Amino acid sequence: MIIVGAGHIVKSILRAAIAAGVVLSASLAAQAADLPMRPEPPPQAPAAYIPPPPPTYDWGGVYIGINGGYGFGTAKWTPSGGGASSEHANGGIVGGTLGYNYQIGAFVMGVEGDFDWSGINGSTAGSVCVVTGNCQTGNTWLSTLRGRVGFAADRVLFYGTAGGVFGNEQITQSGVTSTHTQAGWTAGVGVETAFAQNWTAKLEYLYANLGTGSVTCVSACVGSPIPVSVGLTDNLIRLGVNYKF
Repeated sequence: MIIVGAGHIVKSILRAAIAAGVVLSASLAAQAADLPMRPEPPPQAPAAYIPPPPPTYDWGGVYIGINGGYGFGTAKWTPSGGGASSEHANGGIVGGTLGYNYQIGAFVMGVEGDFDWSGINGSTAGSVCVVTGNCQTGNTWLSTLRGRVGFAADRVLFYGTAGGVFGNEQITQSGVTSTHTQAGWTAGVGVETAFAQNWTAKLEYLYANLGTGSVTCVSACVGSPIPVSVGLTDNLIRLGVNYKF
């Protein structure tokens, strides 16, 4: 009898606990529903667009162009008996250019040739004793074949150049003209910039030594013609525009 009563009491306690749990759960759910909703995080701004770097200019390839500028230099007359004299020569030049570049990283190597009409000339009065009359020196064409080595800062190229120079020397004394084709050496520096995809412009300086030619001149002291060596050196300042294939 006591056991039956105890079982009844336990069942009553379990029913009361379950009912209390249900009430508590409902109360907690209601309180949770009354709480403010957690705000959503603000949207992230899209990453800023960073454009890719522009491609580095490629100096490699074949190119053709035109050039023009000014030349000035000195003609030195040296008679076989001594008593050298000098005269200044100057004038304009204009012509065409053909070349090829090969690029390794920032270093550019190549070869360039050009052929120019030349108006460089000068004259001086000859010595009374050594060479009489009016002495004139000039040339009507110049051509160079040179190697080039440079450093490219993207679209700007700084370079040095050296090679051979060819041209004619026109030597006139007392109205008699002698023309010689001469070969010598040249060296210089320059800067070139790419102002469009296939177009470049350059400014360069060249020193050109055409060597010496020989002419027979009249000498008042000797009383007969004497051989005279005539050397011509030029300083060339040129602008050029090239088209690169």
